[in-house]
Amino acid sequence: MARLSNPLGFTRGPVTVITTLVYLAVIITLIVIQTGVPSPPKSPTPIHGINLTEAWQDLQLLSSSYHPYNSRQNDHVHDWLLDRVQSIINENNASSNSSTTAHVFEDNASNLTFSSGGFATASGVSVYFEGTNIIIYVPGTEDDQKTWWKEPNGKPSTRNAVLVNAHYDSVSTGFGSTDDGVGVVTVLQLLKYFTTPKNTPKNGVVLLLNNGEEDFLNGANVFSQHPMSKVVSTFLNLEGAGAGGRATLFRSTDEAVTRAYAKSPYPFGTATSNDGFNRGLVRSQTDYVVFNGILGLRGLDVAFMGPRARYHTNQDDSRHTGRKSLWHMISAAVPTTKALTEASLKTNLEPGHTPGHSAVWFDVLGRRFAVLRTHSFFALSVTLLVAGPVFLILTLALLYRADKLYLFSGSRSYHMPNGDDSVQLNGWRGFFRFPLILLVSCAAPVALAYLILKENQFIAHSSEWAVWSTMVSSFIFVAWFLCRTADFGRPSSLTRAYGLSWLWVGWWALLVASTVFEEHYHLLGTYFILIYTASVFVATWLSYLELFSLPKKSTYCRGKVGDDYSSSRSDSSIHGAQGPSATTQDDDAGNNEDDGEDEPTETSSLLKNRGRSSFKGYTRPADEQSPDSTRKDEKGDSYEEQEWSKSQWSSWWLLQLLVLVPVNVIIVGQIALYTTEALHQTGQDGSSMFLVYLMMAVSTIILFSPIVPILHRFSWHIPIFLLLVLIGTLVYNLVAFPFSADNRVKLFFIQQVDLDIGNNTVSLQGVTPFLRDAIEQLPSAAGQELNCVQAGFANNLEKCSWEGLPPNVANQAATVSSKLKYKGWVTFNSTRVNGSDSDNKARFVVAGRNTRACKLTFDTPITAFSVQGQAARDKRFSPVPEAGSGEIRLWSRTWDRSWTVDVSWDNSEEKNSSMSGKVVCLWSDANQNGVIPAFDEALHYVPDWVAVTKAGDGLVEGYKRFTIK
Repeated sequence: MARLSNPLGFTRGPVTVITTLVYLAVIITLIVIQTGVPSPPKSPTPIHGINLTEAWQDLQLLSSSYHPYNSRQNDHVHDWLLDRVQSIINENNASSNSSTTAHVFEDNASNLTFSSGGFATASGVSVYFEGTNIIIYVPGTEDDQKTWWKEPNGKPSTRNAVLVNAHYDSVSTGFGSTDDGVGVVTVLQLLKYFTTPKNTPKNGVVLLLNNGEEDFLNGANVFSQHPMSKVVSTFLNLEGAGAGGRATLFRSTDEAVTRAYAKSPYPFGTATSNDGFNRGLVRSQTDYVVFNGILGLRGLDVAFMGPRARYHTNQDDSRHTGRKSLWHMISAAVPTTKALTEASLKTNLEPGHTPGHSAVWFDVLGRRFAVLRTHSFFALSVTLLVAGPVFLILTLALLYRADKLYLFSGSRSYHMPNGDDSVQLNGWRGFFRFPLILLVSCAAPVALAYLILKENQFIAHSSEWAVWSTMVSSFIFVAWFLCRTADFGRPSSLTRAYGLSWLWVGWWALLVASTVFEEHYHLLGTYFILIYTASVFVATWLSYLELFSLPKKSTYCRGKVGDDYSSSRSDSSIHGAQGPSATTQDDDAGNNEDDGEDEPTETSSLLKNRGRSSFKGYTRPADEQSPDSTRKDEKGDSYEEQEWSKSQWSSWWLLQLLVLVPVNVIIVGQIALYTTEALHQTGQDGSSMFLVYLMMAVSTIILFSPIVPILHRFSWHIPIFLLLVLIGTLVYNLVAFPFSADNRVKLFFIQQVDLDIGNNTVSLQGVTPFLRDAIEQLPSAAGQELNCVQAGFANNLEKCSWEGLPPNVANQAATVSSKLKYKGWVTFNSTRVNGSDSDNKARFVVAGRNTRACKLTFDTPITAFSVQGQAARDKRFSPVPEAGSGEIRLWSRTWDRSWTVDVSWDNSEEKNSSMSGKVVCLWSDANQNGVIPAFDEALHYVPDWVAVTKAGDGLVEGYKRFTIK
């Protein structure tokens, strides 16, 4: 019957149970935080000046319909917001209260002409935009109290105000609850908060409700032309992508503004997302790039990030958003804005040269927020790179001086009266075990990533947890099997010390690379490498300290040799002449072992001694003075390790585990779950799914590699269970349908009408082969031959077109069968305007019916353009790019507007060269059934696992061709 073992000892029971519980506790906590949202307080007024009930009602009203810029409903939302702003001001008596006065600006005057690099073509895109922003200014106690904005070219005496921005337009296919209704409602509540008595800010607050973010960030760009843009120095941008979840800190310009966000009661985010935007992993953009990149302001980007499948679809509504998400953004915006108003942060208005220090930041379990300047991060990294190895080498030197350095020890020779003898220490045993096992174990999840990509590449879209289960179970089972096999054949008490040493070497090298990348490429998301390396250093150092519990090698060897010599003398006195030969045989059997072997053979002496006696200063513990030289676990199973390890401290593994696992799993697990949430549904947009699976595989390796040095002490129960999990989840991941009603795949809709001949084409773009499966369900596509081509930059995206149902966006009273009705939807006149024989100039006069958005597209890029009535050019905004512009987008604040546009183009080979292209007008209002029948049909007939979203600024594009000779 096995005796009771130490409940914290390095035996199978404690190691299996404690390690499993530690991992489960941390991982379950992370999953709950990642998937859950803090509940709002029971009180409707949790903060003085904030009303959650009122905010929720506002969100429901705001997101009751589609309201893109180019829709009539957008005008209704604009008017409703003005009424809400005025009602809040009146409720708080802020229009006449001398201590808190709010100034409202309905900006129906500003316009902006600018250009940017194109998304899909080498040439750029130019824009003329007329804004309808709503701006509210709440002066601070230290602001310039004069109405300087009423003076021609007036400027404030100070520039310390905080800009809080949200856009009130939605996309044409989404209700805009999180994108960006929650942000808009939060701005309204901030107005209520800062106009409430006793909440007057120290520095002013500018609240911007911009219109036109969804179409090239136009609303934020045109804000630069308003006088209120001159008073702000910092900003808080509120955005959303998805429906529900936590609002996260996407991006930050510097350490000081990030510390303002740290005041949030439930902070959430990681600097890794900052790198994702900077490196192009996240292709969408927010108004942050305007305020920081063009206006040179310092600030923050706080937004919802998922689920991506609901982003820009009709599931972006209040029902899928929820009160919890609304409270989470409000609870972050109020203290952040308040902290920014008290900070008086300066700005130099130079894009790319933000004052202050860049920072590394991340939340800790959604309740605390860590902020560290990057130069401090660099200094800590360099310190650890230098001091870590020195400290460990000094510890090894002390072990050597104490004669207890069993690491890297093979044998020790002793001179005996009857000749030289050596004692095998087998200190090298297990040295190469960790890297070999880790290499094979790492291959398992990486290979599965390839397999899943090949067989069912979009399964992570709806079943990311099944993929995680496959990755984790494969790594742990393979590593456990190899560890147990190695331990069965060659047990070693130095497995942990060698394993942690290899971990230290690997992470030290990664820290070198991380430090270089941070210094030269300003990567912030690699902060976890510093934390991980530091914890590995401590765990490795503890494993070296553990060796001080061993006997001195000299004492052990003298006792070992002396015991063998005594046994030989006893045998020789009994057997006479046979004594020397018996001793020689025994010695030869011992010397026949190499540095890594200590196994008995058929020729080994039956009296081979493994230190059973007490002699010459080395006394074995009483419970180990037994002829049996093996250790026993709690079940009585025996396992052999080096004999000198019997006095090794058996509980220090737990201290090493607690140093190494919880902190690293929290830090790395947060990044892994965060990036999974951000990327696992981006394959439908054309992004690489292999990047997602590879990230999950690498994260698995990083999370669970710390337990490889102790996996040989795991009992079979957990690994065999994980083997069953691996089999089940792998089969599911390979054969399950990748989409569902809650995790729909997006198909991108557009209808294009040739207004000259009346033909119209409906197109859906999406991932293959699911795109065609969805189109087969549409009655109008039945019996037609689809025209399908590869779309965009991704091989897995396809665009299929067919003759669709005719739209009724401009003259709904016309008969559906008449194609002549289309001709009057767009009218234009194009004329060459030559000042000399070498000029290539033309003037366009363009008008569209029932729209306020048109564009000119050119087969040859233009070199310059101007729009009649445009404001003076702002030098902060790019003119036509060097490669020219392939199109000019025209946006009007009024309906049925005509634009007069002058363009120039260059052809060095030919004077008076011709110009050709299209005049296009857009229609985006899908609120009324029957206006865009093809879109209505798609919503009605596609399977429930499909979501229909917009492919461009307009759901319908009507065009006419032009040629200027």
